[in-house]
Amino acid sequence: MLDPSSSEEESEDVVEEESKEVMAPQAGARLSPSRTSESSGGLQPSSRSSSVRPSSPSPSVVSEKEKEEMEKLQKEEEERKKKLQLYVFVMRCIAYPFNAKQPTDMARRQQKISKQQLQTVKDRFQAFLNGETQIVADEAFINAVQSYYEVFIKSDRVSRMVQSGGCSANDSREVFKKHIEKRVRSLPEIDGLSKETVLSSWMAKFDAIYRGEEDPRKQQARMTASAASELILSKEQLYEMFQQILGIKKFEHQLLYNACQLDNPDEQAAQIRRELDGRLQMADQIARERKFLKFVSKEMESMFIEELKSSVNLLMANLESMPVSKGGSEFKLQKLKRGHNTSIIDMGEENENQLSKSDVVLSFTLEVVIMEVQGLKSLAPNRIVYCTMEVEGGEKLQTDQAEASKPTWGTQGDFTSTHPLPAVKVKLFTESTGVLALEDKELGRVVLHPTPNSPKQSELHKMTVSKNCPDHDLKIKLAVRMDKPQNMKHCGYLWAIGKNVWKRWKKRFFVLVQVSQYTFAMCSYREKKAEPQELLQLDGYTVDYTDPQPGLEGGRTFFNAVKEGDTVIFASDDEQDRILWVQAMYRATGQSHKPVPPTQVQKLNAKGGNAPQMDAPISQFSGLKDADRAQKHGMDEFISANPCNFDHASLFEMVQRLTLDHRLNDSYSCLGWFSPGQVFVLDEYCARNGVRGCHRHLCYLNDLLERAENGAMIDPTLLHYSFAFCASHVHGNRPDGIGTVTVEEKERFEEIKERLRLLLENQITHFRYCFPFGRPEGALKATLSLLERVLMKDIVTPVPQEEVKTVIRKCLEQAALVNYTRLSEYAKVEENQKDPENVGRLITPAKKLEDTVRLAELVIEVLQQNEEHHAEGKEAFAWWSDLMVEHAETFLSLFAVDMDAALEVQSPDTWDSFPLFQLLNDSLRSDYNLCNGKFHKHLQDLFAPLVVRYVDLMESSIAQSIHRGFERESWEPVKSLTSNLPNVNLPNVNLPKIPNLPVNLPQMPSISTPSWMAAIYDSDNGSGTSEDLFWKLDALQTFIRDLHWPEEEFGKHLEQRLKLMSSDMIESCVKRTRIAFEAKLQKSSRSTDFRVPQSICTMFNVMVDAKAQSAKLCAMEMGQEKQYHSQIDTLIEETVKEMITLLVAKFAVILEGVLAKLSRYDEGTLFSSFLSFTVKAASKYVEVPKPGMDVADAYVTFVRHSQDILRDKVNEEIYIERLFDQWYTSSMNLICTWLTDRMDLQLHLYQLKILIRIVKKKYRDFRLQGVLDSTLNSKMYDTVRNRLTLEEATSSVSEGGAGLQGITMRDSDEEDEDDD
Repeated sequence: MLDPSSSEEESEDVVEEESKEVMAPQAGARLSPSRTSESSGGLQPSSRSSSVRPSSPSPSVVSEKEKEEMEKLQKEEEERKKKLQLYVFVMRCIAYPFNAKQPTDMARRQQKISKQQLQTVKDRFQAFLNGETQIVADEAFINAVQSYYEVFIKSDRVSRMVQSGGCSANDSREVFKKHIEKRVRSLPEIDGLSKETVLSSWMAKFDAIYRGEEDPRKQQARMTASAASELILSKEQLYEMFQQILGIKKFEHQLLYNACQLDNPDEQAAQIRRELDGRLQMADQIARERKFLKFVSKEMESMFIEELKSSVNLLMANLESMPVSKGGSEFKLQKLKRGHNTSIIDMGEENENQLSKSDVVLSFTLEVVIMEVQGLKSLAPNRIVYCTMEVEGGEKLQTDQAEASKPTWGTQGDFTSTHPLPAVKVKLFTESTGVLALEDKELGRVVLHPTPNSPKQSELHKMTVSKNCPDHDLKIKLAVRMDKPQNMKHCGYLWAIGKNVWKRWKKRFFVLVQVSQYTFAMCSYREKKAEPQELLQLDGYTVDYTDPQPGLEGGRTFFNAVKEGDTVIFASDDEQDRILWVQAMYRATGQSHKPVPPTQVQKLNAKGGNAPQMDAPISQFSGLKDADRAQKHGMDEFISANPCNFDHASLFEMVQRLTLDHRLNDSYSCLGWFSPGQVFVLDEYCARNGVRGCHRHLCYLNDLLERAENGAMIDPTLLHYSFAFCASHVHGNRPDGIGTVTVEEKERFEEIKERLRLLLENQITHFRYCFPFGRPEGALKATLSLLERVLMKDIVTPVPQEEVKTVIRKCLEQAALVNYTRLSEYAKVEENQKDPENVGRLITPAKKLEDTVRLAELVIEVLQQNEEHHAEGKEAFAWWSDLMVEHAETFLSLFAVDMDAALEVQSPDTWDSFPLFQLLNDSLRSDYNLCNGKFHKHLQDLFAPLVVRYVDLMESSIAQSIHRGFERESWEPVKSLTSNLPNVNLPNVNLPKIPNLPVNLPQMPSISTPSWMAAIYDSDNGSGTSEDLFWKLDALQTFIRDLHWPEEEFGKHLEQRLKLMSSDMIESCVKRTRIAFEAKLQKSSRSTDFRVPQSICTMFNVMVDAKAQSAKLCAMEMGQEKQYHSQIDTLIEETVKEMITLLVAKFAVILEGVLAKLSRYDEGTLFSSFLSFTVKAASKYVEVPKPGMDVADAYVTFVRHSQDILRDKVNEEIYIERLFDQWYTSSMNLICTWLTDRMDLQLHLYQLKILIRIVKKKYRDFRLQGVLDSTLNSKMYDTVRNRLTLEEATSSVSEGGAGLQGITMRDSDEEDEDDD
């Protein structure tokens, strides 16, 4: 049994008296057989086990163990009794709440994920990634799911969140949604497909993966049912919940439920009135004896009494506001209005709250059912009869007509009346047959006076027969049902006599009426009267059984109602009726004394027990039986216990703690929030039993802190709410005014405040693990706000922002160390899992660098996640972002130590560390806050010497490759770039692909083939040395450019140096090509057998490429470099001109050779005369071939072949056009000069034919090659053409035209066709 409390709120005398009162039934109480067997069953095994041991322990050991076992059982039994007593109080709160309601505006909690469910989700996502599901998805979605699976689902932080009970399916969905939003936004736009459509499609696929093969309709139905139970619970569900919370068995609940009459609202209201009256008396006693709690101020003692009275008055007002009846009087106790000045209600003053007769209003519903009439013999069988019925003062109703041979109806009439003793008249009529009869004939009547206690079944009643009716034995069978209104608690006939009312001993009809929750009246009524004849207001009266009074005739069993200065004696004719009257009046008076029937007292005395002071009365039919059952099972002590004698502060602390445990272990991710039903019961318990609000929230805070310290996830908003309430109470700044504060509350608040501060600082230090992936939503922001509140010295004075900033800065500094330590451990574990063979081996520099790159990836991932998921702190403090930047720098500085150690062991001539720089730099430069920060500058200082050394070595390597390459250059065109290029010592930047991360990490730099080199794979191009040079220069510049050096000045320096180096290298390449070109021409043939070699074209292409690459590799936006770049262009142009000039000169030499052969036919030379004579003589006998045409054909073939080679192999059209222009002009100048030298000589016929052929073919061929007409028709050409035309005419005259054999300067293609 739970001992009564010895709280300081009660006086010692009250405690002693009421302890005796409560302890009294304990002597007679006994355990039920089941309990006894359970107890003995728990003891027997220990005795048996000790008896079968090989060696018996000493008696002292046995006694010690038995003693410990007994103490353990005793503690368990005390705990069980305490929970049973607590359950009684909770049951009464649920059965008749009058202060609280189940809140409907609380945020609905999501179903939490268990460990098994998390494993199931992992398996489902793995199955999708393995292609084992039927879900159709594109590559982008699969990549997103892969990244989500690796980062979120498999994260140890999610496992911890599941273990803490704070992870719900909604959290998983929201994280995925946030994860894919950036990915979807970065996708290219598709006509007709919006990004929102893609998002919704991806989320639908995610839901399908998450749900697996479950039927969504079943899941929806399950969620709907769970959501309904989360919102509101019925009384039965609340009983069941608290049975689980307190460990109450079902049969114990049934016993307590029936014995406490929880289904009887009148009894529960009476119980509340007795409790409130007891609390008022306790407050009065505390004030008299000055047994106060220890307050922080002496003045609070009087305030405490006022608080107690005010709280009770408020409860009385709440109870008074509960409805009593439908449409009843609006009378309210006037004394409740005085509750505002917190005075004790004076139960003896009657002048201020006297009831009048008009305040008592009753409304009854009557049902009159007429069944049949018996004894109707005098009427003819076919005569029509019918009945009428009426309640006096109301309307009259008539039944249907029936024949006299069968007068049955079964007709029901409904009436309402305000008379407790109404007169119901039923008359029987027959239709009159007379012509002049105005009314039907009445045969008989019956008048009844029903009460709510009258029988409800139909009965036969003898009718009063009219004078003219021969049937004297008429009976009518009818039923009259009179319902009891809600505000009528009991009624019946009693004898009564009193001092002020009912002054004569007389039997009257009494009704016990409830006017309001606190006002009851005993009213006597006469027949057919709506207002009571006399009434007695029961306020302040005490009812009890009494012995028969001498001198009072009438009545068998007596009871009285006693008040100071007045006694009213009642008597009934039946013992059971007396018990019902006493119990009804006991509920109405609200007295603390429980009347016990004399018969029950005799039974208890016969058993040797004392009469229990039971609060729960005995109902009409099953009360005695329930009481006996409750006593049999040892439950009477819990039912009869006076709630005012208990320390409800400790009881509430216990029930709240157990409720929180139950809540944290249910299927919802509650984060410490109670369900609406739990909030309702706890609110009602506190209000009804006077639990101080500050104590309630301090206990709640203490319980929440214990759970949070043990790893449970608690909503900081909930902590903030309770802390704010306690702080405002302790510091005297409550919204409802200053309240009393106990020393215990203040000390406990300070203790909890310090614990809360440590918890919050720890949570901020471990923010990545306490709020993983930003879940629960808004938790970090709420934690920061709560920390500011906790740091306040009082409720009014705000804490300086610098102080809050200092505390949080210190936490984040620790957070950097915690995060990096765990990250390093994770990286090591991950590496060991990937390659378990390397565990324990000596780590090589390359392996150390590889591990550092992987660690850098994880570091970047952490920083990105901090920005993505933990930036909400800036909503609490604007300077949160600045502190997070400092945190990131601290975090990176820890990584810098490991990075520096890894780089120190690297070889000085290895460039494998550049990918590390690119990875970190690309991430940092995109972050506005970290760009050029402390770590970023350290990174630059670390890698700047490496970059400079790398550029130096590359410059030397390229210069050497140019020198050696041109010495061995074959000038063959490059057909396959990779087959001929020498190995280049470039950094190994083609690393394996970075695994997908939840953040968009920059891609690793790579040396890609320049776009200008795309065409050389399918066509000839420059030489191997030149292509090697250009590729190296472009690769070097691309690599340096992809470094994205953050410091502008050093970046410009690198760019300038590479541009100038490229200029020098290209200049060297051009000059070496020019020298090789001239040497090549000098070694070539001078005859028409000369064919333009491939190497000549390759050299031209080198110039072409050099010009193109100079624009790309040497151009800068600075004046000096522009000038230097223009010098490169000038050099290339001049070199190209020289090369064209050299090639044209080569062509001119060949033409000169042809012309030299023609010079042998000059007129006047011996060879010419001899050759002419020989030809003429021979032509008479044989056909002589045309002398000299092979020379012309050979030259024409040479020209055409050279044109085709140059046109096909050289890639620059401008150079070809320029070459052809100069070639054509040079040739015409040379021919013109040759002809001018022979101005005075006539051309030999064969000279003429060859020159005509050469000139015409050259003209036409160069015109086909695109030489402009202005060049073709130059003055030189006109001079040559005119001379040859003249010579042609002269030859025609002298030779008769036969010697030219059709060769002419005319514009005709016929000879060309013949010749060809």
